[in-house]
Formats: sequence, C-alpha cells, structure tokens
Amino acid sequence: MKKTNFRSERMRILVVGGKGTIGQVIVGKLEKKHEVIIAGRTSGDVQVDLTEVASIERMFKKVGHVDAIVNASGAAKFQTIEAMTPEDNLVAVQSKLLGQINLVLIGQHYLLHDGSITLTTGIMKDDPIPGGASAAMANGGVAAFVKSAAIDFTQGIRINCVSPNVLEESYDAYQESFKGFVPVPAERVAMAYVKSIEGKQTGQEYKVY
Repeated sequence: MKKTNFRSERMRILVVGGKGTIGQVIVGKLEKKHEVIIAGRTSGDVQVDLTEVASIERMFKKVGHVDAIVNASGAAKFQTIEAMTPEDNLVAVQSKLLGQINLVLIGQHYLLHDGSITLTTGIMKDDPIPGGASAAMANGGVAAFVKSAAIDFTQGIRINCVSPNVLEESYDAYQESFKGFVPVPAERVAMAYVKSIEGKQTGQEYKVY
C-alpha cells in the first residue's frame, strides 16, 4: 500500500539535536501529534556523531524507517579569517556541512514514501558577523545542496532547510557578535521546521529573520 504523508497523519520523526535550544522546541511542537525519536551526540533516544559516517549508519540501523528526518545541530568554530587555520575551518566542514549532507545521503534509504528531510543553515551566510566566515561557508553549502538535491529525489521525498536568526533565548550570550540584530523566538523558528515536515514544499530555505 502506498504511504502518503498528509498533515493529519501520525508520522515517525527523527530529530537530530532534539535536546538543543531549537531542537527542544521543535520536539515540543511535534510530539503531541507524532512519534518523535531524539538523537544527540551524548543524549536522546539514540546517539550519533554527524562527523562520522559509521555513526550515522549505526543510528539509522537502530532507528529504522521514518517519515521525516530533521537536523537541528551542527558545529562551527568562530574565528576571524586572519587567525583561522585549515583545522579551524574543518570543524564546520565536517559537522555542519558534510555532517548534514551525509545525513541525507544515508538517511534517504530509511525514509518512507513521501518522506521529508529538513536541515539547518543560518543567517550568517546572508548577514555576516565577525568571525563567522566558516559557519557562513557551511550554511551556504547546505542551502545550495538542498536546492539542487530537491530536483533529484523521486518517491515523493522532499528536502528543505531552515535558516534561523540569533535566538531571543540565547541573545544575552551572543549579543556581542550580533550587534544590531533583532533576535527571534525559538518558537517562531520551530514553526518553520513544522512547515517543512507537515507541508508539501521542497527545495526551500525558510529564512526566519
């Protein structure tokens, strides 16, 4: 029987980074209606290190098939270009860029028909901050990948990404880097993920600025 992914249907959703600031709010929006599996580096229902292909494969073998894959995690080192080393830049490359892409390449084989994938980018690729070039590079790469990957998928699979601004909940800690930015609530950001998961669009970057 062909599985369809209508808004009223209960879905099985994997949320990587579900214990993070944004991830917790995403989970809160989804768990009343869907079955949510939380993945994290050291917490959650299952553990995963996005910088390791074998770890991603182990996670999916344990979790099995799902209707939606969400990633709300990804690391980058904040360092000015004049001080940055190739090793500094590699943090974002291995985690936020390749980590998310590998999640797609492996996870697609565990998606049910009409399933969806939602990745995370960020405002820094559009509105630069000091020391944010490495994160911006990863964000831009993920956004370009999503736009292009969307036209390759068959079996009804959709892929989108969410680009959040700095959050109200963490603005006190980051305001020196985001001077003049208007922070957004995590709840508003989480709704963009819900739109990607429960909606029908594909190849989109939802900018929550």
